[in-house]
Amino acid sequence: MPPRISLSSPRATATSIRRLYSTETESLIRVTNIPSASSGHIRVLELNRPKARNAISKALLTALRAQVDDVHAQYGPNGEETGVASPGVSANLGPTRALVLASAVDACFCAGADLKERRGFTQEEFGLVSPRKLTIAHLYRTAAFLANLRGTFTTLSNLQIPTISAISSLALGGGLELALSTHFRVLSSNATIGLPETRLGIIPGAGGTHRLPAIIGLSRARDLILTGRRVAAPEAYFMGIADRLVEVVPQDERDASDILPAARKTTLAEAVRLAQEICEGGPVAIRAGLQAVAWARQEKENEMYERVVATEDRNEALKAFQEKRKPVFKGR
Repeated sequence: MPPRISLSSPRATATSIRRLYSTETESLIRVTNIPSASSGHIRVLELNRPKARNAISKALLTALRAQVDDVHAQYGPNGEETGVASPGVSANLGPTRALVLASAVDACFCAGADLKERRGFTQEEFGLVSPRKLTIAHLYRTAAFLANLRGTFTTLSNLQIPTISAISSLALGGGLELALSTHFRVLSSNATIGLPETRLGIIPGAGGTHRLPAIIGLSRARDLILTGRRVAAPEAYFMGIADRLVEVVPQDERDASDILPAARKTTLAEAVRLAQEICEGGPVAIRAGLQAVAWARQEKENEMYERVVATEDRNEALKAFQEKRKPVFKGR
């Protein structure tokens, strides 16, 4: 059963979350680096466009891509550490071992692409006078945005470390596609998700039509995409979209108005807890396990096993077992 969290004691929840806020509130993405269970750190990215419900604008996408590319650069194609340092991150923290995507906005994880921004393209912006030329330029601008969006989500989905989305409210359209690009999704019981694109005369265009079936199967994916309906968190958990369900229940009516802030904090705390739990394992083994499961082939499992069996971490684990203590993994 998922954990049941009462809102009657918000102080404990706030204490566990407060340390996560380390960047200025006006940033489009709040970035926090938390020491992991062994070596390295967990990076938390909180989308922060409250007035636009975290809709993905060009600026927000640029900021997100910079963070994803930074983590991607820390590992080579075979999962090896490259030694590339992250700007603004202390060398003492080591490499990023897990990535958590969340929202700094109580009311929404992400409402999808910023349609208002797209509609706002003007002749003055393009320096054109012909409506036909403006239409062509608009199409090129939209295509460029989509290419960047798809590229960012693809890079995110291919990261060599565990990635987790924390959703405590709405995740619609591109917002859900963003979450589908991570390995795990933690939802609060009040969260709602959906791919409403067919109701706008289009289809999901940032990975939803192929990532969702891979997670929940063709039949259920067809249902959600063709109907465009919104799905409550319990059903999402039943379908397999949510890997963890955090049940947030107000103890009485006085707590009901505070459910969104509390849900956001508790869901983020659970996502970080899951990341810490994963990071208790050997870093090389975690990355090898991700690759082995992604390929789901005996040959890949054999290859990944050969990679981990000769590591210092494996020897440390055997020594720790003999000495009846927890292993101290170094990622080597």
